[in-house]
Amino acid sequence: MNIIEGVDRSVGVLSHLRVVEIGSSASTSYCARLFADFGAEVLKIEPPAGDPLRSSAPLTPGGQSAWFAFLNFNKSSIVIDPAKPQAVKRLTLLIEDCDILIDGRDIDSANCPALDVGAIRQRRPRLIYLEASWFGREGPYAEFTATDSIVRALAGLIKLVGPVEGPPLHAPDFQTGVLAGLWGFIAAASLVFARMQSRAGRSYSLSVFEACISLSEYQLFEAFQRDEMMCRIGINRFWPNFPAGIYETKKGWLGVSTITPSQWRAFCDMLGLPQLRDDPALVLGTDRLKRMEQIEHLFMPKLRSRTAQEWFAEGIERKIPIVPVPEMSDLLEDKEKIERGAIVPVLLGKERALTAGSMQRLTLTPPRRGGKVPSLDEQQAFTHSRPNSASGVSIFPDRSSPADQPLLGTRVIDFSMGWAGPLCTRTLADLGADVVKIEAIQYPDWWRGVDRRPEYVNRNMHEKTLRFCMMNRNKRGITLDLTRPEGLSLAKQLIASAEIVVDNYSVDVLPKLGLGYEVLKMLNPRLVVMSMSAFGTSSAHRSCRAYGSTLEQGSGLPSVVGTSNSPPVMSHVAFGDAIGGLNGCAAVLVALIHARQTGQGQFIDLAQVECMMSLAAPWITIQSLCGTSTRYGNRHPQFVPHGCFRCAGEDSWIAMAATDAGMWQRLASVIGRIDWAADPWLKFAHRRRSMEDTIESAIEGWTRARDADQAMVELQGARVAAGVVRLPIDLLQDPHLRSRAFFQRVERAFIGPHLQPSIPIREGARPHAIRRAAPTLGEHNSEILADLLGLGEAEIADLANKGIIGTRMLSEV
Repeated sequence: MNIIEGVDRSVGVLSHLRVVEIGSSASTSYCARLFADFGAEVLKIEPPAGDPLRSSAPLTPGGQSAWFAFLNFNKSSIVIDPAKPQAVKRLTLLIEDCDILIDGRDIDSANCPALDVGAIRQRRPRLIYLEASWFGREGPYAEFTATDSIVRALAGLIKLVGPVEGPPLHAPDFQTGVLAGLWGFIAAASLVFARMQSRAGRSYSLSVFEACISLSEYQLFEAFQRDEMMCRIGINRFWPNFPAGIYETKKGWLGVSTITPSQWRAFCDMLGLPQLRDDPALVLGTDRLKRMEQIEHLFMPKLRSRTAQEWFAEGIERKIPIVPVPEMSDLLEDKEKIERGAIVPVLLGKERALTAGSMQRLTLTPPRRGGKVPSLDEQQAFTHSRPNSASGVSIFPDRSSPADQPLLGTRVIDFSMGWAGPLCTRTLADLGADVVKIEAIQYPDWWRGVDRRPEYVNRNMHEKTLRFCMMNRNKRGITLDLTRPEGLSLAKQLIASAEIVVDNYSVDVLPKLGLGYEVLKMLNPRLVVMSMSAFGTSSAHRSCRAYGSTLEQGSGLPSVVGTSNSPPVMSHVAFGDAIGGLNGCAAVLVALIHARQTGQGQFIDLAQVECMMSLAAPWITIQSLCGTSTRYGNRHPQFVPHGCFRCAGEDSWIAMAATDAGMWQRLASVIGRIDWAADPWLKFAHRRRSMEDTIESAIEGWTRARDADQAMVELQGARVAAGVVRLPIDLLQDPHLRSRAFFQRVERAFIGPHLQPSIPIREGARPHAIRRAAPTLGEHNSEILADLLGLGEAEIADLANKGIIGTRMLSEV
């Protein structure tokens, strides 16, 4: 790696691409930055005053935006003044000479000159176009004014966080940009891959709101299936598992997640609590939730007897998912995070700081490690392999047409379980890949259920979990006992004809079975192999067991949520799974593009805990420069007022924000404070900050007299950013999602018709169709073994007789 003044100028796998970014939105900025991470030339178009995100708090001591810095390093800035006569022509020429146009104007136009994108695409049919909006161009919310927190409130990501009595707690305003930016990159990268085969450009639209449902869909369908009304049950407590929270120790905070019966027993043994371990009424997490106060009263004093690091070491030995909860300062002192590139240097003018790096850890074609944030109208010089008109042509023959799904003809062997890995492979399947999911009747995907007792199995309950069905649609399923030579041999044959292998097991599982990367690349040198472990294959903590909750706990994000006098606060029961899955999908697509260009596969060492650090990136930067960081609770470092306000009815809330002086004046008028609206002194947020309590009290006096939906309609009618704080299950009746046909009805054995969420990217008015329901256990054994491997009926029957394949889960007594 060649570092000049802190800027990594290495040539990346996407260096043949030129990207133009217009408009101002965190999601499109992050999408474009991911292209820059892998070498693409990214031209950021700004007005003379600069992208509005340049003023986004938190600010560095030098007045630079830490959030803007994270979103924009390694780009070039090009200022185009719309008042100039040649502005439209100049911008049009830039776009006509690029490969990808990323458009955030629907979120904030940033004074971008008017463009006829349709005409440009007709003249340049190879152009790939991605446009983002808060809610999509059609539907009841299409014209809504929004912010990060407003969208998360509507998407069901706020209401379950915080104290029982309320208000629901906001995490900082840096989540939708990362989440939707990942989806945007996945969309655009898949079209880059498709263009290698068809030579034609295509377009996708991205809904930030629908992207957020990637996080809430799990709790939505769990609540629906169990027919239970979810509610807040306290800080760091989440239905349906317990304990899955953060607890105080002798020194530091400890994240605890006990999901399976064996983990619960090991946790009780570690703490010397046999009465809890042996209680048959506490086998499952949902059972323990009913007695959580009693259980915590017994184990919390035990945890305070040792330090978080001491418990962590013992937890690894006992295979319990527990992890210390770091502060921002701890992350900056973590040499492993720096060595792996999870924390990277960034230059902001004259300030040298640190921020979160690219988490797509490709080992052969790694991302740039850090870079420089462009000053306004500063073009950075990188070495690019800019193609001629014949470049980017796959060395493999054409297998698709422009109308096909972008990944059609690509085969994925899926060894993943739970949420993170299956979300990665589900996304690949949704985009057209042939995903073959491998389970074993002895060890099926644990999202079919951790209850292995005979009653559960005999009632076929493992075929009735909606979470499994949601995460494994559009895949084919086969069972293979990989611990036996025949099963291992069949897996190797499947891998030899595939292009991608994904697993999210602990790092040693596949290598011990004889399926480590060194073996797989001998079978297939162009194979892309991704390990999605908790901490990474090279980590000192590589053997740590983890769930999505563990990843959030270990990422540092909880330390910036809540207030200074509260414990670290989790935002979601399994936040890390969705973020890890989407980062994994993004990484696979980059490696797949490289493999199609060169015939050369590679290993991807994805550490899911690192993926979560992007959500705390601004605080990492501020901590690196100031030695401290601030927790805002539901308030905002820039917008005043900002928060959750109680409405009429039980546990009814609305989120709202005033993002500028005009919105503040409209808000004040709506709540009947014409005097505030007319007061020029209150036009400035820092002055409103001095009377924030008074303002919030007046707002709540207005909202308490109104139904939350009524309040949202009134506020949005005045162009004030506001959204009902919804439960995840409320999304099934959301009028906007219904109008956009977001939930699709699918038929499946054992459960019949059920709903499935769509992905948040569309190549037209309708969502991507769901082609097949999730496989029942071993549903496609014969189809795959016969069609792909050429086995006859007798051979397949022999495998079934030996228990190497099967269609019925084995129970445990």
